Amino acid sequence: MLGWALTFLIVALIAAALGFGGVAGTAAMIAKVLFVVFLIALVVSLVMHFARRA
Repeated sequence: MLGWALTFLIVALIAAALGFGGVAGTAAMIAKVLFVVFLIALVVSLVMHFARRA
């Protein structure tokens, strides 16, 4: 999932450099959402890991 976030971030950067504002904004928004989802999944995974060890 982090790979998808990085992919959309790169697409957003390229689109912004080429002047495609709408595409860049959309790709950046998707990258942000996927990054937040990844962080939430990471925190949940860590909590479950430490809860099972205890």
